[in-house]
Amino acid sequence: MYNREFTPAWIKELKENEVFVFGSNLRGAHGGGAARVAVECFGAVWGQGVGMQGQCYAIPTMHGGVDVIKPYVDEFIAFAREHREMKFLVTPIGCGIAGFTVEEMAPLFADAIDDENIILPEGFVKVLSRP
Repeated sequence: MYNREFTPAWIKELKENEVFVFGSNLRGAHGGGAARVAVECFGAVWGQGVGMQGQCYAIPTMHGGVDVIKPYVDEFIAFAREHREMKFLVTPIGCGIAGFTVEEMAPLFADAIDDENIILPEGFVKVLSRP
């Protein structure tokens, strides 16, 4: 069960081992929301919509429903498990410009609930902790 910190509501700086995880689009046009923060503050690469870049990790959320987003979330979880020396701060991906609800997106992260280096937003944890 998740019994640790939550992703901060606003992330302005990162420690050396921290990674900002944000929702993107497949084209890597990081023009708004957390994607814009990622490109302006944490080294996201314009034109790269998936994966590790700078001190952040992009998960595309703008190209369809949760069923087509899930493989990218699974890929992220696998990456985070391979890099336990890093701490991944997951923003509420998909719940801004992409238009999904916390109830729709949180279940995609159910497999990460026990991974101590994956820090989830409080809203995701609340959904995942329901009986």
